[in-house]
Amino acid sequence: MFAKISLLVIFFSVTILVGIYFRKRNTSVNNFVLGGRSIGPWLTAFAYGTSYFSAVVFVGYAGQFGWRFGISAVWIGLGNAFIGSLLAWVVLARRTRIMTRHLNSATMPDFFGARYGSQPLKIGASVISFIFLVPYTASLYNGLSRLFAMAFNVDFFICIVAMAVLTAIYVILGGYTATAVNDFIQGIIMIFGIMAIISAVLRANGGFLSSLDALASVQDPSVSSSPGIFASFFGPSPLDLLGVVLLTSIGTWGLPQMVQKFYSIRSEKNINTGTVISTIFAVIISGGCYFLGGFGRLFSGSVDISANGYDSIIPAMLSNFSPVLIGIVIVLVFSASISTLSALVMTSASTFTLDFLKGNIIKKMSERKQLMTIRLLIAVFIIISVVIATAQYRGGRTFIAQLMGISWGALAGAFLAPFMYGLYWRRTTAYAVWINFIFATVFMLANIFFRGQFPAPLQSPINAGAFTMLAGLVIVPAVSLVTPSPRKDLVEKCFVCYEIPVAVKASESLGSSA
Repeated sequence: MFAKISLLVIFFSVTILVGIYFRKRNTSVNNFVLGGRSIGPWLTAFAYGTSYFSAVVFVGYAGQFGWRFGISAVWIGLGNAFIGSLLAWVVLARRTRIMTRHLNSATMPDFFGARYGSQPLKIGASVISFIFLVPYTASLYNGLSRLFAMAFNVDFFICIVAMAVLTAIYVILGGYTATAVNDFIQGIIMIFGIMAIISAVLRANGGFLSSLDALASVQDPSVSSSPGIFASFFGPSPLDLLGVVLLTSIGTWGLPQMVQKFYSIRSEKNINTGTVISTIFAVIISGGCYFLGGFGRLFSGSVDISANGYDSIIPAMLSNFSPVLIGIVIVLVFSASISTLSALVMTSASTFTLDFLKGNIIKKMSERKQLMTIRLLIAVFIIISVVIATAQYRGGRTFIAQLMGISWGALAGAFLAPFMYGLYWRRTTAYAVWINFIFATVFMLANIFFRGQFPAPLQSPINAGAFTMLAGLVIVPAVSLVTPSPRKDLVEKCFVCYEIPVAVKASESLGSSA
């Protein structure tokens, strides 16, 4: 117990000290929300990765999909690394940084409003962000509470209050820069932590080959009659596996808290370096989490899925380890959770202040008032997430849990296509964006209340979310082509930023006279 508590105290102290250290740098909204658009590649890459992978992935998704798909769940981690990280950086990072700075956009709804010349579109995007981001934060507490209960035997409410208070202190004090620095520290903890846990789990089963042999001998007639299915290349359900890969990988392209990381990159070199770092980080963390979860069935004697759900699998795998290793696990999951929570509340508060309150509810809002409002709303949103998580835990309100599960699908389904086409295609119209917003949110909400009426493959919120994202890639161009073209002056104003000539070294370009 002393080892566990000591590790937590050290972690808490460092996190708060970082917030205190950077508090004096937040004299403007640009500094507080975007770090002055001057964050380096390591901090940006780790901020992207730690916002991506939380306790939801480590405890929830890794446990559930490792149990369902066996070792083939590793494909989810690889998809996260090469589609959700590498390809996202290659396709989105540079153009996002250029156009958002040109349009002076600090949030995704702000980008939509400026890019498509529509204030109502900006407000609509901010409302969607609020509805689906804030409840999503509550899901971060569940995995953490499972591990705290195992390690300390403390009440769920104490766990979430500790996490909420710690996050509020360093985010409100230090803003985005403190968040990015803490994300870097937390990312390092996550890397070493996941390696230590995987090593311990494999050793407990005689090593990698022995663990794989044991997994190949596991039979579950309710899943598949094929022998060795959980140790196979694509597992028992390749199509369902593909749906999870798509949702958890392509989905990040449309999540405001993820895309906003690209707003603050300092330079071209930082983008190239950040792309490599982010991809390697995702391979280790996401690949490691799903690799670990793939061996969950080897601990079936310690798990009661029907009684405790999939979230109990990872804690059961770790329950018999040494106190020091359990302490490392606790710090790892705490790191993963508060890094994602800080990104979510920062995005929610800044979006609600800058895109909904400013200029609409409050006509004149000074820089100081904007900063105060964002800080206040960070605290408010954290409190709301605590209330939602507690109500779910104590009251068993399953519709809230379902809303958490579909939040990625709704947000990414609504925002991914309009954002990506907005960066690349001049013909994209505001009408198409509105249609896509409505389709994605209505479709995913209907999936909660009328799931039984959906076709069998789309009754899964995971598959439904993947469907909305892919449908958006068709809806936006199709509607754009049959609706009036956007104003030429507006399009030229947005895309002229890509035509500005820049000087580069000969090592990067031959030039016209070389």
